[in-house]
Amino acid sequence: MNIIIIGCGKVGMTLAELLSAENHNIVLVDESPAKIQAIPESLDALRITGNGASIGVLRDAGIREADILIAVTGQDELNLLCCLIAKKAGHCHTIARVRNPIYNQEIGFIKEQLGISMIINPELTAAQEISRLLRFPSAIKIDTFAKGRVELLKFRVRPEFRLSDQPIHQISSLNNSNILICAVERGGDVSIPGGNFILRDNDVLSIVASPQNAARFFKTIGLKTNQVRNALIVGGGKIAYYTARYLQEMKIDVRIVEISQARCEELTELLPEATIICGDGTDRQLLMEEGLGEAEAFVALTSLDEENVLLSLYAQAHSRAKLVTKVNKISFTDIINNLDIGSVIYPKYLTADYILQYVRAMSNTIGSNVETLYQILDNRAEALEFAIREKSQVTDIPLAKLKLKKNLLIGCINRNGEIIIPRGQDSIQVGDTVIIVTTQKGLDDIQDILGR
Repeated sequence: MNIIIIGCGKVGMTLAELLSAENHNIVLVDESPAKIQAIPESLDALRITGNGASIGVLRDAGIREADILIAVTGQDELNLLCCLIAKKAGHCHTIARVRNPIYNQEIGFIKEQLGISMIINPELTAAQEISRLLRFPSAIKIDTFAKGRVELLKFRVRPEFRLSDQPIHQISSLNNSNILICAVERGGDVSIPGGNFILRDNDVLSIVASPQNAARFFKTIGLKTNQVRNALIVGGGKIAYYTARYLQEMKIDVRIVEISQARCEELTELLPEATIICGDGTDRQLLMEEGLGEAEAFVALTSLDEENVLLSLYAQAHSRAKLVTKVNKISFTDIINNLDIGSVIYPKYLTADYILQYVRAMSNTIGSNVETLYQILDNRAEALEFAIREKSQVTDIPLAKLKLKKNLLIGCINRNGEIIIPRGQDSIQVGDTVIIVTTQKGLDDIQDILGR
């Protein structure tokens, strides 16, 4: 497809790299000559310097032939204007990043009146992820499918779980909890395991299960499943605001440390039930005085990645809190993964996942559709949910008889609300939604799971 991306910041460049890797034709537009020049030569994309809301610039970018325009500049109003003009000039699908909380209650109206296909709020999306993690603090990461009926949970194997040296086929049926271990990370290696795969302490497992079965499994191996009762947040930006809103709905006590006096005053008005502390979050004495030692969750959301990492390392050493660390840049992912800083949130990847999901759904030409998509395992694998619209080569055939691609697993079947962890005799039927976990990138249709 022909895709125009307005804005060459972190999200724009992440999208360009992901979409270019899937052989789409990409045009990048940005007003800053420095940002255009900084685009790597290895990225196969046309580069245009200019205002994405200018009809002349959009014509140069090929708006008449474009299938999708994605506006992810740093200005909400500019993103909306780019989409409005693109819709009138080229009749393409449009996606806008809109971050201001003022617009959050008006998203439906804006989409309908401006004809925008999709509006994404990275800070709100990150806050939703954080709230899920604090509901289930033992997990490193939680992704949801089938409108919340199915979860993909990631956790680390500890010696006290007594899972080491056991094959997966024995563990998956432990206490009839009906879960599926769909991925294992060991050191720098990622595996989509078979039933005879032997687990080791310190492995990081990803499991697919219903929330009830996941809770039963974690209780069996001795992992805490109750949500936290209080949270200490450092950094009072948009993510902190949205996160506090979600946590308060969950009856979780919230304390926010923010260095800006003006922002503290805003948060006090916006979040009257939260405790707002005006101070430097890197002040160790302040953190201890504000209850770090007793905190059940510690969330580092400052604007500096390095500060967030150091804060979480300090919290890890001085508390038993569930740690959540926001990271924007990912140049040192391998180092971050070796640090014990709990769950790491990458807002730009969360945003890219939702947009990529929409693009994949548009690419579909047969009888299924990408409903949900997550980049998982440090972007080395994907978890996708397909809605099965009509009969195909994969329907009504026992799974044991399907010749699947390598490093691909059918994780779950949702059939009219019934969650099925599939076995060899099960089959995919029209009307199902099916969750696939794979290191094979670029699946657009359920038939893409078949090998040649």
